[in-house]
Amino acid sequence: MSRRKPPSAPILAAKSILNQVTGVVEKLEPPQKDPAAVTLGRRGGLKGGHARAKALTPEQRKESARKAAEARWGKK
Repeated sequence: MSRRKPPSAPILAAKSILNQVTGVVEKLEPPQKDPAAVTLGRRGGLKGGHARAKALTPEQRKESARKAAEARWGKK
């Protein structure tokens, strides 16, 4: 039996302790994603950066890249 830290809420902690004592195992399943929303999000994610880069002038792209590098490496 694995030991887990009880939840901070008193009601949930009591339920967790009761489940451990009685041997009840609850399976927590992750929420299911809407396939249509996943498809839309993926489609937008695949074309977003390329479309933005195409719309920018070379000077704007250079400035954006400089800002990104500064944000990434400029912190000390």
